[in-house]
Amino acid sequence: MPRILITGASSGFGRAIAIHFLDQGWEVVATMRTLSAGDLPVSDHLKVLPLDVTNANSILTAIEQAGPLDALVNNAGVGMLNVLEGAEIDCARELFETNVLGAMAVTRAVMPGMRARRGGVIVNISSSVTLRPLPALSIYSASKAALNAFSESFALEAAEFGVRVRLILPGSAPETAFGKNAIARMGMDVPEAYGPFLQASFQSLRSATEKTQASDVAQAVWRAVTDETAPMKLPAGADARTWFYEEGLSAA
Repeated sequence: MPRILITGASSGFGRAIAIHFLDQGWEVVATMRTLSAGDLPVSDHLKVLPLDVTNANSILTAIEQAGPLDALVNNAGVGMLNVLEGAEIDCARELFETNVLGAMAVTRAVMPGMRARRGGVIVNISSSVTLRPLPALSIYSASKAALNAFSESFALEAAEFGVRVRLILPGSAPETAFGKNAIARMGMDVPEAYGPFLQASFQSLRSATEKTQASDVAQAVWRAVTDETAPMKLPAGADARTWFYEEGLSAA
């Protein structure tokens, strides 16, 4: 039975991915920074482990306990909806530590096993904001663009050993815990002049008719893992697909 490890699986996209793979008969290792299986189904094929992607010891312990892996989904991430002047530099560091360096660290930890078995799939959850610039997302977009660049270059290294690397680009999901936390991570020193602009940005995000559902991301990850012909980048969600095709990209 194939086995997949998913980071950030306590809720949102990660939880949906875990449930989808369980439903398809996979063994699932669901990891999260704060251990809790309350939102995941009870299953003999589910293992829940603590994993903080910013902590080297936590990563190594989880990978050892997980066992041989056929797939890894780097889903753990943090967001921030804020203008540059209103963002604390420590928040920017947190985004890059988790969204970029955390994914690199977990990938580095699983790669020796996949390389030895000459097979596996690594899926990194990026964002459709890398397709077009949006206001109040400059730092978040930068972190996801860095993840894209890493993934595309690392894919060439991994391919030498039969390991595939893929990127999922979800659209907007403001009602998830991730989306709400992104809005909350604003800092306390937003210049007053940005007030109307930020409120308009938040309202636009909430009122968009095209949004991404967690199930959209789970299905995109499933294709990335199981379809060897899937392209490097896959959109997830109606809004992401619209942006994707407007940029002339193909998900065929």
